[in-house]
Amino acid sequence: QLLCHMPSDTKRFKELTTGHAVIMGRKTFESLPVAPLPNRKNVVLTTMPEAGFVNCFACESMGAALDLCEKEDEIFIIGGALVYRQALRIADKMYITRIHHEFPDATSFFPVVNWDLWEETEREEYPADEKNPYPYTYITYVRKK
Repeated sequence: QLLCHMPSDTKRFKELTTGHAVIMGRKTFESLPVAPLPNRKNVVLTTMPEAGFVNCFACESMGAALDLCEKEDEIFIIGGALVYRQALRIADKMYITRIHHEFPDATSFFPVVNWDLWEETEREEYPADEKNPYPYTYITYVRKK
């Protein structure tokens, strides 16, 4: 469950991930308004791959999920918090949306990042508007060589 509705971020997410593989945890999969996400290879990390995830792939480990996606030109990790934590060790790029607002009811968080390992390569800042209730920034990071 997302903390707020940001249509611009939803549009960007769709543009970035369409035609690519997306890896997510079971709870993220179950929270999707449309599952599986259309026009993407959907891979669900779960301890119960036999549970019958329809029209997507189920894997018990990040390694198995990455093996399944090895021919993909780009793989997106789309949550949740535990999946992000696993992927952060091996990711080479991060597309981050930073929403400039405090959410006191938040219960899941992006893992702590060692920023010494990452270089910011792109930044786009936007104010709140009639559709997006909070100011936000898109930031792209690449892992330093």
